[in-house]
Amino acid sequence: MKNYDAAQTRSVTWDGERLFFLDQTRLPVDVIQEEQLDSEQVWDSIKKLKVRGAPAIGIAGAYGLVLGVRDHLDASEQEFLAKVRSQAAYLDSSRPTAVNLSWALKRMVARAEQTAVNGTQVIYQALKAEAVLIHEEDKLLCRGMGEHGLPLIREGMGILTHCNAGALATSELGTATAPMYLAHEQGIAFRVYADETRPLLQGARLTSWELQQAGIDVTLISDNMAASMMAEGLIDMVIVGTDRVAANGDVANKIGTMGVAILADYFGIPFYVACPSSTIDLATASGDLIEIEERGADEITFFGARRTGPEGIKVRNPAFDVTPNRLVTGLITEKGIIQAPYGENLKRIFS
Repeated sequence: MKNYDAAQTRSVTWDGERLFFLDQTRLPVDVIQEEQLDSEQVWDSIKKLKVRGAPAIGIAGAYGLVLGVRDHLDASEQEFLAKVRSQAAYLDSSRPTAVNLSWALKRMVARAEQTAVNGTQVIYQALKAEAVLIHEEDKLLCRGMGEHGLPLIREGMGILTHCNAGALATSELGTATAPMYLAHEQGIAFRVYADETRPLLQGARLTSWELQQAGIDVTLISDNMAASMMAEGLIDMVIVGTDRVAANGDVANKIGTMGVAILADYFGIPFYVACPSSTIDLATASGDLIEIEERGADEITFFGARRTGPEGIKVRNPAFDVTPNRLVTGLITEKGIIQAPYGENLKRIFS
């Protein structure tokens, strides 16, 4: 049995001074670690999905802030703090839907403000330490979700997942895939069906690749095959990740997730969402208040380099949709599996 190799799918690497992202736009053909030289490059990498996945972009944003202020150590404390705040706002503008990015950057700014009386060098070292702490904490969150989700996976079952909520989207192990990696380590035999996830094929390019690298039994299917697979009795459970969970348990995730949840409800299949506490947004009451990122038309009208839509055609390209809480069987968190009533239970556990 092939074991999971975290180094092979590490999305963000920090060596103490230098920052590298695994360029996920080049997968599965080329595995390239690209050094990030400044905050502008980090912003561009997040926007272009070179680094993606809610936890990973939170980590990336934290390190990006470190890069954005390191050339301003000769400034006064107040000037340096102003730079920290402006760089945080700038990096936060790269992608609006995933709450982890703004969560991490707010945490970085708070750490800078807490150490503001000690000089810019001390503030800068505190920022570096906080970014590393965010990175290390995410590893623990992933393992916690994996341990709590592991009992859901039974011998011989089929699991459907949508988009990429794997090691590539986090620090390691992933969110939705964390129970799968741990079950695989224990020798439990199961099947994974990965939706290709149009338009950017994160399921095809990323999820199927990383699970295959780990030796997990994975089958790639097109998005419109999910209902057929369920009707054939091949799917026993759905596990997806999320970019934001509202206070009432509504879930924002990659476009197409709501459709999968509706299908699972129709066929009586459990639909679980794996989410670290950093993705839970108690300040947003419900999913209809979550800002949904609208991306460019070329992602729809081209398939790779080939045009697949007529020139001048009107296009909609929302990157996410919101799954109502009533379609969610449970939220797999590092503190356990949370079930309805979500508003009450999320507030009790995470407030």
